[in-house]
Amino acid sequence: MNDLPLSGLFLLLGFLILLSAFFSGSETALLTINRYRLRYLAEQGHGGARIARRLLERPDRLIGLILLGNNFVNIMASSLATVIALRLGGEAAIGIAAGLLTLVILIFAEVTPKTYATLHPERLAFPAAYIYTLLLKVVYPLVWFVNLFTNGLLRLLGIAPEGDQAGNALSREELRTVVSEAGAMIPERSRSMLLAILDLERETVEDIMIPRNEVEGIDIQDSEDEILQAIRNANYTRLPLFDGGIDNVIGIVHARNALHVLLDRGLGKEHLRAIARAPYFVPEATPLYQQLLNFQRGRQRVGLVVDEYGDFQGLITLTDLLEEIVGEFTTDPSDNLPEIHRSEDGTLLVDGGISVRDLNRALRWELPTDGPRTLNGLILDYLETIPEPGTSLKLGGHPIEVIQSADSGVKTVKIIPRQARRTRR
Repeated sequence: MNDLPLSGLFLLLGFLILLSAFFSGSETALLTINRYRLRYLAEQGHGGARIARRLLERPDRLIGLILLGNNFVNIMASSLATVIALRLGGEAAIGIAAGLLTLVILIFAEVTPKTYATLHPERLAFPAAYIYTLLLKVVYPLVWFVNLFTNGLLRLLGIAPEGDQAGNALSREELRTVVSEAGAMIPERSRSMLLAILDLERETVEDIMIPRNEVEGIDIQDSEDEILQAIRNANYTRLPLFDGGIDNVIGIVHARNALHVLLDRGLGKEHLRAIARAPYFVPEATPLYQQLLNFQRGRQRVGLVVDEYGDFQGLITLTDLLEEIVGEFTTDPSDNLPEIHRSEDGTLLVDGGISVRDLNRALRWELPTDGPRTLNGLILDYLETIPEPGTSLKLGGHPIEVIQSADSGVKTVKIIPRQARRTRR
């Protein structure tokens, strides 16, 4: 180096600083690149992505290679800076050169390239992958020797050098966060559906079933006129068939088939039994996602919900389950719920037996669903007593007035939606 002019030494120093910036930036780019996008690009045939993915399968080798190169370059730059300092100012200039070199490396070889790599990892990671693959072949014995000691030290500390590949998988809550923060990359409607699908694992059949006191069905002990009236008034096309009461379900009848039988032979007991399908029973604790699969496998659309003792608790339909994912099939959910009645002044009269989930969906509220399942239960849990008519309270910031109550609980409440409150003002 003594034979090189100062200009040549400065050029060589600049080149070493560029190499240091390359090692620092490429390390950040490769270690922070989105692994799922990397897998997608690799499967699509992207050469740089395939090579980068192969390198990241052994992060110990990659990090060893990068640190070897980076440390070698930085040490060379420090030695070169010392030579330049001695030529320019003697031993007194060595301290100044060390300080200036530290500042230059910090700015130009650490902070700037790493910040750029964090913002645009693919631009740096893919080209660097080709260079590192070539370098790894050249200095592999040295990398292997370094990794031999470092991996042995990690094992002594109880850490597996190869890492836990399963730990890279996203949990359900992490996936929810990814979907929620996707922003414009996923349309809001699609984002809501994806989040609803993730929630199917947390909710059970009991959360969305039609309770037994609201189940519409046909009792073969009724008269033909009563049976016909029940079919006409039904909100569903598939109805449970009872024999003497709701606790004795003997099948499921399609309303269309029942009308055909009526026209051909009349709605006699034996005729109804003949067209009824065997009842399909569902445990109330079944997760919704599992029940969706069960409906698909069994080609069923209606399930009779039973508790652990086999007692009939309610009804679940495929339509209700799909609405948990895509939302109500009507424009205004509140117009489709018999428990909600809209007055001319915009206020809502709501049955106390409405489920909290239906109320949240209809009014776009966020009342808690991990406690009482009905509005009546939520009010009683909040007040810890059965309120008198005229009692006002706030649930989740929403004013509610009790209109009718009985010894067993709240029967009817009045709710003033925000739009109606604005109009009144």
